Amino acid sequence: MADIEEILAPWLESRFDVFSAAGTPADLEDSLPVIRVERGGGSDGRFGQHPRVYVDVFAATADEARDLAGQVRDSLVMLRGSIPGAVIRDVDCTSGPSRQPWANEAIHRRGATYTVSLRAA
Repeated sequence: MADIEEILAPWLESRFDVFSAAGTPADLEDSLPVIRVERGGGSDGRFGQHPRVYVDVFAATADEARDLAGQVRDSLVMLRGSIPGAVIRDVDCTSGPSRQPWANEAIHRRGATYTVSLRAA
Protein backbone atom coordinates (compact mmCIF):
# COMPACT_ATOMS: atom_id res chain seq x y z
CA MET A 1 0.00 0.00 0.00
CA ALA A 2 1.09 3.54 -0.68
CA ASP A 3 2.02 5.83 2.22
CA ILE A 4 0.15 9.07 1.53
CA GLU A 5 2.53 11.15 3.66
CA GLU A 6 5.55 9.86 1.72
CA ILE A 7 3.75 10.56 -1.56
CA LEU A 8 2.20 13.99 -0.98
CA ALA A 9 4.93 15.69 1.07
CA PRO A 10 7.62 15.41 -1.65
CA TRP A 11 5.10 16.38 -4.34
CA LEU A 12 4.11 19.50 -2.39
CA GLU A 13 7.74 20.33 -1.65
CA SER A 14 8.68 20.18 -5.32
CA ARG A 15 5.57 22.11 -6.36
CA PHE A 16 5.91 24.96 -3.86
CA ASP A 17 9.65 24.87 -3.08
CA VAL A 18 9.02 24.83 0.69
CA PHE A 19 9.91 22.20 3.29
CA SER A 20 7.14 19.58 3.41
CA ALA A 21 7.01 16.50 5.64
CA ALA A 22 4.86 14.42 7.97
CA GLY A 23 6.14 16.42 10.93
CA THR A 24 7.38 19.88 11.76
CA PRO A 25 11.09 20.60 12.08
CA ALA A 26 12.50 21.37 15.54
CA ASP A 27 13.47 24.84 14.27
CA LEU A 28 10.02 25.54 12.79
CA GLU A 29 10.14 29.30 13.40
CA ASP A 30 13.42 29.51 11.45
CA SER A 31 12.20 27.22 8.62
CA LEU A 32 9.00 28.99 7.57
CA PRO A 33 7.03 28.45 5.45
CA VAL A 34 6.43 24.74 6.08
CA ILE A 35 3.76 22.31 4.87
CA ARG A 36 2.89 19.37 7.12
CA VAL A 37 1.06 16.34 5.70
CA GLU A 38 -0.50 13.80 8.09
CA ARG A 39 -2.81 10.88 7.49
CA GLY A 40 -5.79 10.99 9.82
CA GLY A 41 -7.85 7.95 8.93
CA GLY A 42 -9.71 6.95 5.81
CA SER A 43 -10.07 3.56 4.21
CA ASP A 44 -7.78 1.08 2.49
CA GLY A 45 -9.17 -1.42 0.03
CA ARG A 46 -7.80 -4.17 -2.12
CA PHE A 47 -7.48 -1.99 -5.22
CA GLY A 48 -7.10 1.46 -3.73
CA GLN A 49 -6.94 3.74 -0.76
CA HIS A 50 -9.01 6.71 0.35
CA PRO A 51 -7.02 8.29 3.18
CA ARG A 52 -8.16 11.38 5.04
CA VAL A 53 -5.21 13.78 5.00
CA TYR A 54 -4.58 16.82 7.18
CA VAL A 55 -2.47 19.46 5.45
CA ASP A 56 -1.21 22.31 7.62
CA VAL A 57 0.63 25.37 6.38
CA PHE A 58 2.87 27.25 8.81
CA ALA A 59 4.08 30.75 7.93
CA ALA A 60 5.47 33.93 9.44
CA THR A 61 2.36 35.99 8.69
CA ALA A 62 -1.36 35.29 8.55
CA ASP A 63 -1.50 36.51 4.93
CA GLU A 64 1.33 34.21 3.86
CA ALA A 65 -0.32 31.23 5.58
CA ARG A 66 -3.69 32.00 3.98
CA ASP A 67 -2.20 32.49 0.50
CA LEU A 68 -0.05 29.35 0.58
CA ALA A 69 -2.88 27.22 2.03
CA GLY A 70 -5.14 28.41 -0.80
CA GLN A 71 -2.52 27.58 -3.42
CA VAL A 72 -2.03 24.13 -1.87
CA ARG A 73 -5.80 23.54 -1.92
CA ASP A 74 -6.08 24.63 -5.57
CA SER A 75 -3.22 22.31 -6.58
CA LEU A 76 -4.45 19.31 -4.61
CA VAL A 77 -8.05 19.40 -5.86
CA MET A 78 -6.71 19.45 -9.45
CA LEU A 79 -4.21 16.62 -8.85
CA ARG A 80 -4.89 13.57 -11.03
CA GLY A 81 -2.73 10.92 -12.61
CA SER A 82 0.69 9.49 -11.90
CA ILE A 83 3.05 11.02 -9.39
CA PRO A 84 6.04 9.23 -7.82
CA GLY A 85 4.68 6.31 -5.79
CA ALA A 86 0.99 6.49 -6.73
CA VAL A 87 -1.73 7.11 -9.23
CA ILE A 88 -4.13 9.77 -7.92
CA ARG A 89 -7.74 9.25 -8.93
CA ASP A 90 -9.36 12.14 -7.08
CA VAL A 91 -8.76 14.66 -4.30
CA ASP A 92 -11.69 16.11 -2.37
CA CYS A 93 -11.26 19.07 -0.02
CA THR A 94 -13.58 18.07 2.83
CA SER A 95 -12.69 21.04 5.04
CA GLY A 96 -11.08 24.08 3.45
CA PRO A 97 -8.10 25.96 4.84
CA SER A 98 -8.93 27.65 8.12
CA ARG A 99 -7.01 29.31 10.91
CA GLN A 100 -5.74 26.79 13.46
CA PRO A 101 -4.27 27.45 16.89
CA TRP A 102 -0.52 27.16 17.46
CA ALA A 103 1.33 27.66 20.75
CA ASN A 104 3.87 30.08 19.29
CA GLU A 105 2.17 33.36 18.33
CA ALA A 106 4.99 34.15 15.87
CA ILE A 107 3.83 31.21 13.74
CA HIS A 108 0.57 31.33 11.77
CA ARG A 109 -1.11 28.04 10.89
CA ARG A 110 -3.81 27.20 8.35
CA GLY A 111 -5.18 23.67 8.16
CA ALA A 112 -7.36 21.81 5.68
CA THR A 113 -8.63 18.26 5.35
CA TYR A 114 -8.63 16.24 2.13
CA THR A 115 -9.71 12.79 1.04
CA VAL A 116 -7.35 11.37 -1.57
CA SER A 117 -8.35 8.43 -3.75
CA LEU A 118 -5.29 6.61 -5.05
CA ARG A 119 -3.62 3.34 -5.84
CA ALA A 120 0.04 2.41 -5.54
CA ALA A 121 2.07 2.92 -8.71
